[in-house]
Amino acid sequence: MIDALEQAEAAVAACFDAAAWAASEPDLVAALDATHRLEQRLVAVKLTLVRELDGRGTATAQGASCTAVWLRDRLRLGVGAARRLVELAATLDTGPAGVRDALAGGLVDVEQVRVIAETVETVHTAAGPQAADKAVGVLVDWAAQFDAAGLRKLGTRILDHVAPEVAEAATEAAVRAQESRAARDRHVTISEQPDGRLRLTGILDIEAAALLRAAIDPLTAPTGPDDTRTPGQRRHDALADVCRLALSGGDLPESGGDRPQLVVTTTYDVLRQHLTRGTLDTGGQLSADTVRRLACDARILPAVLGGNGLVLDVGRQRRLVTGPLRRALVLRDRGCAFPGCDRPPRWCDAHHIHHWADGGPTSLDNAVLLCGHHHRHLHHSDWVVRLGGDGHPEFIPPAWLDPEQVPRRNHYHRRN
Repeated sequence: MIDALEQAEAAVAACFDAAAWAASEPDLVAALDATHRLEQRLVAVKLTLVRELDGRGTATAQGASCTAVWLRDRLRLGVGAARRLVELAATLDTGPAGVRDALAGGLVDVEQVRVIAETVETVHTAAGPQAADKAVGVLVDWAAQFDAAGLRKLGTRILDHVAPEVAEAATEAAVRAQESRAARDRHVTISEQPDGRLRLTGILDIEAAALLRAAIDPLTAPTGPDDTRTPGQRRHDALADVCRLALSGGDLPESGGDRPQLVVTTTYDVLRQHLTRGTLDTGGQLSADTVRRLACDARILPAVLGGNGLVLDVGRQRRLVTGPLRRALVLRDRGCAFPGCDRPPRWCDAHHIHHWADGGPTSLDNAVLLCGHHHRHLHHSDWVVRLGGDGHPEFIPPAWLDPEQVPRRNHYHRRN
């Protein structure tokens, strides 16, 4: 095998050095087809080797935790690509022989193999081995005309061709399974960037995807011939418009149901000077132009700060920690005040330092922002919270953690 692979490598190197510009167009097309077939055959060999190495436990014998990790280091692959390689090798080893033969013959590529293997497994479960063998032949034939995405769509109706007697029931079961997988895998990740922007990633289930498209598609069309925004920028702006519409409706929960609120922080000495920028309660900086634009359709809530950053005035108090009092708390603590926590204000509860049930008042000097985890932790541990001499919260650790019980503060939310 080594000799054959070395000869193949030398032959490929010679092809690379050949002058492609001198070949005719039909010869170039034929060479491209041959290269693709060779590539798939090499993949089949590679997967065979991966499967054998995995079965022998070579990776763990050489100190790696698993074959995927070993492949990542050995072949300099991403860990995701290495895992997929191991999974596909196992699929080819345990799946129908026709799938492996098709890959080895250069008739299908790796992504098509993945789709065929998954589809054949579904057919085997629904209709038995004979129908699965028939499905391999049908799918391999289709692979000559359709890419992996097209093959997957056609595969949803494969039972109509190989086992029509069970197709309807199996299709219904497949739809339910797909919905279950979609519900399990649904997620949205919001990652804050250093400059205050957010990176938004995730997977929506089918219903949520349809709702999102229905909501933003009407807003993504170019506004005219002078609209130079890219499609991605138009989708971004459409999503922002949908959020504005939702906020203006007043039907959201209390934490988000008001019109967008801009809290402009300033010290008393500069209160009467011209506005130069605005600071959101998330820490982001807004230009004066943006502040003025938002002010056209939002309530401006002036919050006067003392020299040490304490809130001096933010409107009238209420019995609950909501409205102006909640905003004052957000301005002071910036987020969860527990040492080392980076949770933003919208994820936090207002905790009474002197418990309300014990007669503690609902006021700024008796409240602290805590995320759900640290709120529960504070109630069920020996940590103690108090306001320091400068009016900001500090936490005294239990003696078993720090015999000196030196007060600690959250420095994550500090801003210049």
